[in-house]
Amino acid sequence: MEETQSPIQAAVKPGLTIGLISLALTYIIYFVDSSLLISGWFGFGSLIIFFGLIFYFGRQYREEIGGFMDFGTAFKFSFIAILISGIVATIGQMLLYQVVDPSLPQVLAEQQMENTLSTMESFGASADALGPEALDEMRSGIEDGFTLTGQIKAFGIAVIIYAIVALIVAAILKKRDKSLDY
Repeated sequence: MEETQSPIQAAVKPGLTIGLISLALTYIIYFVDSSLLISGWFGFGSLIIFFGLIFYFGRQYREEIGGFMDFGTAFKFSFIAILISGIVATIGQMLLYQVVDPSLPQVLAEQQMENTLSTMESFGASADALGPEALDEMRSGIEDGFTLTGQIKAFGIAVIIYAIVALIVAAILKKRDKSLDY
């Protein structure tokens, strides 16, 4: 008789796989055109790939354990897989920003600042209306997000988001055995 893995054990390999795919995409985009790293299209595309993979691996695990999975099991599997992928991706991004190309955070922060100002102008707000102190504070906040401390803080916030995403994924992945209803 084959022994099935617990949701936590089963989530390790998919989490590593999703994290490494995310990391590979980040580095490919970096080598193609680093300014695309802050592009909304890159973020949206990554999100679609991420959700597709987590659903794929979740359904695969559900089939492995007999075709049925309660909400708690689905949540544990999803959350651990997402958490592991987030850890892998964050470590890879820290290496990219701190070791591979230490000048990249400054370039991305400047590009993001330009994008923010152009978005403000498209909504009718003028960058001149903010004042130099507000612009400097905005620029500083963007730059801080690319520091090691900023990335660690962002990961802490991301853990909360991961839990919410895992709740949604678990609600979709759960499947109860209706034959047990009497």
